[in-house]
Order: sequence, then C-alpha cells, then structure tokens
Amino acid sequence: MSADSATSEDELRDRVVNFLRRNFPQIQMHGGSAAIQHLDRETGEVHIQLGGACSGCGISPMTIQAIKSRMVKEIPEINQVHANTGMDAGADGDMGGMSPSFPGETSSTDNDEGPQAPF
Repeated sequence: MSADSATSEDELRDRVVNFLRRNFPQIQMHGGSAAIQHLDRETGEVHIQLGGACSGCGISPMTIQAIKSRMVKEIPEINQVHANTGMDAGADGDMGGMSPSFPGETSSTDNDEGPQAPF
C-alpha cells in the first residue's frame, strides 16, 4: 500500500468514526460501543462491531439498520456496511437475522430504509 492510499484510508476511517460519534451518541451514552473491525477502501465495505450494552439490547437491530442505511448515504466511498453485536452471529460474522425484514420486502436495494431507531 502506498503512503497516499494509507493516508486516504486513514481519512476514510476517521470519517466513519466521526459519523458514528455524530449520528449515534446514544450508543455511548447508554453504555454501548461501536468499533470498526475492518475497512476496505477498494470495495467500499466496512465492518462495524457494536459492543457493551448493545449486546443483547432490544433496539440494537434498529440501530444496526440505521447505521447501514445512513452511512452509505453520508459517506459516498462506503458501499456496504456490515454491523453486528457479536451475539448469534452467522458463519460470516454478520448478524443475518438481526437486520429486520418485513413481509413484502423485495430486496436490500430498494429505497425502504426499514425501521427507524428512536433517536
């Protein structure tokens, strides 16, 4: 990796961290945490791990959905967000069933953002 690409990845990582701080201060205020597990600038994928009080929290599926839908809109370099709480993770570490789905939902590419977190 060149120095320029390392710098741009560091800048992107900072933007993701700032996004989480700005948009989800309740995570920290309620004893939870959010950390970047992996960031791939080339593919535009980021893996976020929610921890602390987020593990087992009843609204963590809504928080995950809000992070996924808002981050790709606010940070153009991010194409896909994988977020989980580490509980009941599938083989790939993604929450699989934790992202709420509803009857009649066709795909993740439509404009339905799913349920909104209460913040």
